[in-house]
Amino acid sequence: MTHPPSVRRAPHSAPEQPPAPAAVPVPPRHGGRAVAVERLRAAATTEPGRLRIIGAVLALLVLAFGAVAAVEINDRAASANDVVERSQPLSADAAGIYRSLADADAAAASGFLAGPREPRAVHDQYVKDIEEASRLLVKAAANTDTSSASGREITTLNEGLPRYTGLIERARATNRQGLPLGGAYLRYANQQMSGQLLPAAERLYEAETGRLDRDQHSARAWPFFSLGIGIVALAVLFWAQRRNYRRTNRVFNHGLLAATAAATVLLLWLAVGHTVARSDLAQADSHGQRSMDVLNRARIDSLKARADENLTVVARGAVLTADGKSDKYETDYTAGMKALGEELAEAAKLAEDTGDTEGGKPVAAAAKAVTEWQGRHRTARKADDSGDYDTALEQIIGQKNSTGESFTKVDEALRKALDHEQSDFTRAAEDGRGALGGLPVGAAVLAVLGAVAAIVGVNRRLSEFR
Repeated sequence: MTHPPSVRRAPHSAPEQPPAPAAVPVPPRHGGRAVAVERLRAAATTEPGRLRIIGAVLALLVLAFGAVAAVEINDRAASANDVVERSQPLSADAAGIYRSLADADAAAASGFLAGPREPRAVHDQYVKDIEEASRLLVKAAANTDTSSASGREITTLNEGLPRYTGLIERARATNRQGLPLGGAYLRYANQQMSGQLLPAAERLYEAETGRLDRDQHSARAWPFFSLGIGIVALAVLFWAQRRNYRRTNRVFNHGLLAATAAATVLLLWLAVGHTVARSDLAQADSHGQRSMDVLNRARIDSLKARADENLTVVARGAVLTADGKSDKYETDYTAGMKALGEELAEAAKLAEDTGDTEGGKPVAAAAKAVTEWQGRHRTARKADDSGDYDTALEQIIGQKNSTGESFTKVDEALRKALDHEQSDFTRAAEDGRGALGGLPVGAAVLAVLGAVAAIVGVNRRLSEFR
């Protein structure tokens, strides 16, 4: 029997493994922003995609033009409204407080000079001035932040005014009794007025006038941003229409033409409206506010000079300047009259420069009365210096040919000039505010219409590809 050949077994080993499959590359994941960019890039390679992009850009530009124009003009319209409704009236009220206090001081001194029996008209004028100053202070306090500079000055005035009126009443009471102490009370009251109340009133007036100047500047500032966007929007609209003409040989696209018309109307309205408003507000400043500022200071200086003139006779040399060489009230009167003359000359020049003949007439009358006042004052001083007190007193407070009569002429002429300038200012400022009226709403409406027209015009072109 034969046996099969022996088979040598291979040593034990692990079974062979099949080769691993090759790795398949995984496409990278893109974020939403990247996908949008890729889609936009793909769309931009086709004419319909480019048109959609152009339409979106045109609509956004026109809308941005309208929105920025509405915001900028609304801001300037608000400032112009503040000029008319808030800052100028507050400035006028501050000047009224200043004038009322100065006039009350002059009336108190005039009444004291008249003797124990104060003239009824002079007393009534004093009471009227104090009531007017108090009323205007209440009004100013209601429209002013107490922590502001104006608020602090109003507090100073409200605290000091009762002290002043108390001193005046003491001066009157002692004067009626024939006591010389009344003159001391009157001088002390004048020191309170000239050293505390009038400086506070002047600072209040300067603060409110500064606010008026800021509102004027804000209302007149050019809307450069909206004008710039408007020019860019028009340039892109013209480019889009030129592109459409070169590709289709069509002269007009009604939608793009309407969008261009809307943007052009808005740009012209913006430029012309703001130019007119700026011109009117500038006229209100140059023809009204600057003249009113000079005239207010002239009227206040005349009132202070009148009070100093009266106190010169009351004190009779008892109060001297710091160097002890001159009568303080006579020195202050001279300085006040010099300032008054300079202010009237400036007011006359402003009226001449602006061609305002009506405003120049009362200023010329005031200057003539000032010359007359100064001549009569010199006559009164000669009489007083020579010891003729009664003649000097008659020359100061008499009914005819007195300095009091000349002062009344000056005050009346300045009041007329101020009323004229106030009327000019109000008319010009209201015209400036009116030139901006409706423009913010109009800008928004025209922008929306222009954007819709641009989209319609582009869609009209897109429909040709369907």
